[in-house]
Amino acid sequence: MKLLSSFAFLIISCAFSTPASADWPQFRGDAARSGYTEAPLPNRMELQWTFRTKHAPAPAWPTHTRIKFDEVFQPIIVDQTVLFGSSADDQLYALDLKTGELKWKFFTEGPIRFAPAAWKDRVFVASDDGCLYALAIKDGSLLWKKQGGPQRKFIMGNDRLISHWPARGGPAVVGDQVYFAAGVWPSDGVYLYALDAATGDVIWDNQNSGQMLMNQPHGGASAKSGVSSQGYLAASEDQIFMPTGRAVPAAFERATGKFQYYHLQKNQQRGGADVVLADQFFCNAGCLYDQTNGNLTQQTGTGPMVATPKGILRGSGQSLIYSEWSDTTARDRKGQPITVRQLKEKRLIPLDYEITDLIIAGNDAYCGSHNKVTGVDYKAQANSWWSHDIKGTVRGLAASDDCLVVSTDQGVISCFANAEPNHKKTGKRPFREMPFSVRQIYSTAAQEICDKTDVKSGICIDLNADDAYLAAALARISTFQIYVVMKDAEHAATARQFLHDAGLYGSRVVVHVADSEQLPYSKHFANLVICSASLYRDMTPQLLSEARRIQRPYGGQFCRGPVRKMQVETKADLQGAGSWTHQYSNSTNTVNSDDEIVKGPLKMYWYRDMDFQIPNRHGQGPAPLVNRGVMVVGGLHGLCGLDAYNGHTLWKYRLKNNLTDMNGIHHDLSTAEVGSNFCLGGDDVFVSKDDVCHQINLKTGKLVRKLSTPVSRDDPNQNWGYLGYHDGVVYGSVSNDAHYTSPRYKGLKLRNESVLFFAMDANTGTLLWTYQPEYSIRNNAITIGNNSVYLVDREIAKADHIKEARRNGRPNPPSPEDALRKGKLKAFQAKTGMDLWHDDQEIFGTQLALSEDHEILLMFYQGIRHNFFQLPSEVGGRMAAIDAKTGKRIWDIKAEYQSHPVINGDKIYAQGGAWNLKTGKPIDFQFDRSYGCGQISASKHMMVFRSATLGYLDLTRKAGVENFGGIRLGCYINAIPAGGLVLVPDGSSQCNCSYQMQAWFALEGSE
Repeated sequence: MKLLSSFAFLIISCAFSTPASADWPQFRGDAARSGYTEAPLPNRMELQWTFRTKHAPAPAWPTHTRIKFDEVFQPIIVDQTVLFGSSADDQLYALDLKTGELKWKFFTEGPIRFAPAAWKDRVFVASDDGCLYALAIKDGSLLWKKQGGPQRKFIMGNDRLISHWPARGGPAVVGDQVYFAAGVWPSDGVYLYALDAATGDVIWDNQNSGQMLMNQPHGGASAKSGVSSQGYLAASEDQIFMPTGRAVPAAFERATGKFQYYHLQKNQQRGGADVVLADQFFCNAGCLYDQTNGNLTQQTGTGPMVATPKGILRGSGQSLIYSEWSDTTARDRKGQPITVRQLKEKRLIPLDYEITDLIIAGNDAYCGSHNKVTGVDYKAQANSWWSHDIKGTVRGLAASDDCLVVSTDQGVISCFANAEPNHKKTGKRPFREMPFSVRQIYSTAAQEICDKTDVKSGICIDLNADDAYLAAALARISTFQIYVVMKDAEHAATARQFLHDAGLYGSRVVVHVADSEQLPYSKHFANLVICSASLYRDMTPQLLSEARRIQRPYGGQFCRGPVRKMQVETKADLQGAGSWTHQYSNSTNTVNSDDEIVKGPLKMYWYRDMDFQIPNRHGQGPAPLVNRGVMVVGGLHGLCGLDAYNGHTLWKYRLKNNLTDMNGIHHDLSTAEVGSNFCLGGDDVFVSKDDVCHQINLKTGKLVRKLSTPVSRDDPNQNWGYLGYHDGVVYGSVSNDAHYTSPRYKGLKLRNESVLFFAMDANTGTLLWTYQPEYSIRNNAITIGNNSVYLVDREIAKADHIKEARRNGRPNPPSPEDALRKGKLKAFQAKTGMDLWHDDQEIFGTQLALSEDHEILLMFYQGIRHNFFQLPSEVGGRMAAIDAKTGKRIWDIKAEYQSHPVINGDKIYAQGGAWNLKTGKPIDFQFDRSYGCGQISASKHMMVFRSATLGYLDLTRKAGVENFGGIRLGCYINAIPAGGLVLVPDGSSQCNCSYQMQAWFALEGSE
């Protein structure tokens, strides 16, 4: 491929793609994202004006260090106009360059996360509503728009109702073409376009790069996944480069859109959402890659970067580093001489502030930092020659027409220029919130809604509205995030302006133009549905049907009707939706939620950023739990409750050092051996810490009571071990403090053996009964169901104590006595503790599960895919079924399996095989996943697991293992098929592998 210097190319392209007066028409000045202009700025500049938006930027991924494309409102300058979009109130702003006066603004239907791009008389802006808009620079009038995804559909994404395919490929203009991309999740489709800038007609598109069989991060991992569009597109003479979030960019032919390369596995711990084209390379996350093949050529170091005609200027901490291109001669593998182009450091300029952004205008560098912007003559190695204080951290710079425009993370846009004679500074131009009033009927209606409904927060939808007055009144007295659906576009424009003036738009209330009888929304996600039009007129049957369709199950409410006569409908439980109340799905340990709804193929339902710290994925933390529409996740210092149907945070319960003992350990103990420290039961959450179990309300996260283990505080064994719930009773054990799960981690309070089993009334905390074992109780060898408790009372394996039993972390081969230690399998009546039966013949297993429907007890070993993650006592290779009523052994077989067996109806599934539950005979089962050390979780029709990315197997279809790409699962169980969904809190804590996203999300199946 013929290579043209990025600078020669961008100068040629910009010469005919933008007005002559503009020299900063795109993000970082050009399609190469260089951050460089030859035009110098004045030697002395003063503040000309400051424009402050009502709301600071609202980044999509605020906790992500590698996805930072929307930290600020990035400005461009064209035709004496400063333009920037807002991620907070969904508007494109146009300001007069000289005065800072607002010329016009334009509302989209979602957050604007990227700077616009200009061409001739127009500007292009991409929105999370999935569209690219072409607007007239003069007045902001709409010229055309292009929807990026295959249909208009909105889901909850990054805490906003946005397109299923948001336009997250920031627009780039080259010649008479504009490029943009839509789609975040590879498996749902990613769409790259080249459009005619004048008409919006499609020149070419690429719709096939989201679902490709390709190597994923971690050696040996492959999956059907592909690119993700997350960052500003960059263009060279022949190529388009698409940033993919946390991973390296992908490359496409600019002439045709044909996919060229995407080296995800090769760069498994590199990447980020930035890209700069420099010479024959592209720069990404501190590395240089050859544009022709995507191969890594040099590591430069991270930090803000500018590509100059001769080299690169980079901000590194409190220094500027300037490097120039240098050609050296080397030899290839065949010994032939080749020319190697590299950067050679030429000078280092120390500064006394941290550089957060950087551009070059003429011979000077302009550096953003915290609360300051400075100018530096980087060629003369001088220190800062000009500086000015500014509010916030500078992360956006643009230079044009002798003006420097600066944007900070506080939503402050400032302009610096030469002060003209008699120039009067305009000073600060903050947004001024206008007090609003609405007719009394709306205030009364809002109060009646709050009084009559039980729902107090979450997502509220106002259907078939004529205006936004009820929404504004409701926002004033509640915490709802409100979406107003209006059919008339002109009415919607008026409503948006009213809400903007009131300071509510975007942050509290958003207006969508749609037919309320055919909503572009997912089902089941709204906590509250209202209809302001019903204050005056009846709702049609179709409108009533749509309201109920989007209403959240398990208590979502629908309120309608005239003032003082409002009716409230509360949605019942979702029929066929399963729950996941314990580590292995329920107190019976079947690893099966019994959910009958979710089937493949899977698609995104909602997603959000991580804002709750969980243990390192190697620590195998507890599985998330789901019941009655609430997902509960265990974190390092407490629990978090989320709405399972929209991702809204319901509550956080602080519990210091809750799971810190699991943080940093490596696979061979933790939940897999000791069990989970929390479970769900009835309307409550139970979580144990030391000798206390906290009983918390499931919906509110408020403490109900504390339960203590039934032993003296002076007893060396007093801490909770096993924790479970069944039919109004809390079950627990007292852990054996003298026994360490692994000799390598003696300082941690992780125990898998117990010295006492007990039962307590969940409503009163009253102790019901206890059992003192003859030997010891292993926490995972307890199962409860059909009003019975089953447990194994057995000698502790000596090998588990001995540090020498592990060589380099791997266990020695187990001895026969490990499998046949003294012990017995016992059954008790659940509420009284009365003995039912016991068996002392070859009680080999370390884990138990129960099929309540078939009254069969399953005894087995922990299924571990990699043997160096198991204790020596986990011998493996055997499985047995016992009659749960009598204790009689039904069958006992040799069986090799590498995952915890799943009981699904009359079948047992595991990685390694499948068996008939009643007979133990093998049945045909094909299961072949890619890399993944986690366990399988299941529902009636679906199995979910890690297979490089998220893998799943639909038992109703002959599709084999399928993938939902872009993410990885954790190292044990963190994807749960329950509630009619697949629910996945992030499982990649402290993982640097370059999967495109780290997110909490939910997937839905086919209709």
